[in-house]
Amino acid sequence: MSGLGYFLDALIGFMTQPVMLFSVIWATSLGILVGSLPGLTATLGIALLTTLTFKMDGTQAILILICMYVGAIYGGSRSAILLNIPGTPANAATALDGFPLARSGLAGRAMGVATAGSFVGGLIGMLALALVAPVLGDFALSFGSYEFFWLALFGILVSGQLTTTGDSIKGWIAGFLGVLVAMIGQEGIYSYQRFSYGSSDLAGGIGLLPALVGAFGFAELLTVMKARGFQSIVDASDRILPRFKDLWPYKRTIARSGLIGTFMGLLPGVGEDMGSWMSYAAARRASRQREQFGKGSLDGLLAAETGNNAAVPGAIIPVLTLAVPGSAPAAVLLAAMFIHGIRPGPMIMIESPAFVFEVVAMVAMAMMAMLVIGLAVTRPLLRVLTIPRAFLMPIIFTLCTIGSYAIAGRLFDVYVMLAFGVFGFALREMKYPLAPLVLGIVLGNLLDKSFRRGMTLSEGNALDFVTRPISAFLALACLLMLLNAFPLVRHSVGRVLSKMRPNRKRSPEEPNS
Repeated sequence: MSGLGYFLDALIGFMTQPVMLFSVIWATSLGILVGSLPGLTATLGIALLTTLTFKMDGTQAILILICMYVGAIYGGSRSAILLNIPGTPANAATALDGFPLARSGLAGRAMGVATAGSFVGGLIGMLALALVAPVLGDFALSFGSYEFFWLALFGILVSGQLTTTGDSIKGWIAGFLGVLVAMIGQEGIYSYQRFSYGSSDLAGGIGLLPALVGAFGFAELLTVMKARGFQSIVDASDRILPRFKDLWPYKRTIARSGLIGTFMGLLPGVGEDMGSWMSYAAARRASRQREQFGKGSLDGLLAAETGNNAAVPGAIIPVLTLAVPGSAPAAVLLAAMFIHGIRPGPMIMIESPAFVFEVVAMVAMAMMAMLVIGLAVTRPLLRVLTIPRAFLMPIIFTLCTIGSYAIAGRLFDVYVMLAFGVFGFALREMKYPLAPLVLGIVLGNLLDKSFRRGMTLSEGNALDFVTRPISAFLALACLLMLLNAFPLVRHSVGRVLSKMRPNRKRSPEEPNS
């Protein structure tokens, strides 16, 4: 009941302050615009906006960034439906059915249904945030250096496995490249310089925000410039506002996708992308009209948009309770919290329990603004989406450069942005995912300090990392994930399981194996 009181106090406070209401409106609108424009992502939008919130009050700054986060993930569905180009990676599954619907003259209906699914998915994730975060925060108090080491390693491994469509090794390579980047600069215990090679700039470490702006902004710019031109669909004259009777037949899809998206958001480094794809895959398996998926299925469109928006509050849960981001945009949000003096982690439910429910209220405000603004600006956004890329790309590059420099006023951060942009573009061309790279940079410091602190506490006895119950469970999870990645191990386990199954007689019609 105390949590409900905190939530209502925060919600009433935001709704009665004109400054906060104005912040919600413009930040959500900007997020929708950022997500709609191919070449801009939620991660880039939050990173650039963080540079503008240094002088703001912490509560207002986090509210603005959460509204940007929610708006950008939702806004990516606009270009996915109309241009067949996902505005953010989280909207890739949306394009599979959204664009065929638009080509058949149902662009308005598709965008209305996507808006409704996004709103309901966000509400499901928000409810999980309110219920799970306090429980997980209390549980996280039992975490020590040993548990945080395995949690960081587990986050990198699960992100690398789930964000690759083929070989998990590529995802893990990207993740541990991020860990290596995090090792550059002064280490966290004795401030000893590592891998600086006499450079004072490198001694200060690689900044998270310039690296993110480069990997997700400049790299995306290079990717879009390489791609062929596109032709937009500018007709959305059909009905936009969805009707309840149109959505009710898909109630199971919405509920299932909301739960799947929230769970995928909880997993470190997985986030909205996998929330969307896993929800889409589950809806396709459960559907009686599987052949319609990819050809203009409202069921598939609802699943994708509900899943990715439910993952947004889900990704914020580990940020608040464990200081471990659930996605790349959540990683920037975590950095912004530290910048504004907020200390997320296991102690947050003791030091500032009201802030957790303030974040729930922020998500609720962002979702309501997304619903109203998203339906209201659908047709005006069509004009923005027709901007030629020749005009759009220089603006994006200018924002990347200014945003990187404004973080600390160092030209070195601009070089970092450019280097990570080229590096991120090369990784994309070789089919390496970028989410594990970002998570490796974020969790590298935690992994390093937790390992060294644990070894100090155990006086060099590494067995202490696997003798505590939570540590042993996380270590076993990491081991099983590694073993499952190798085909030989999977084949051997499959043979053992097949021998354990009871034999049955084969029917005459059944072919020989």
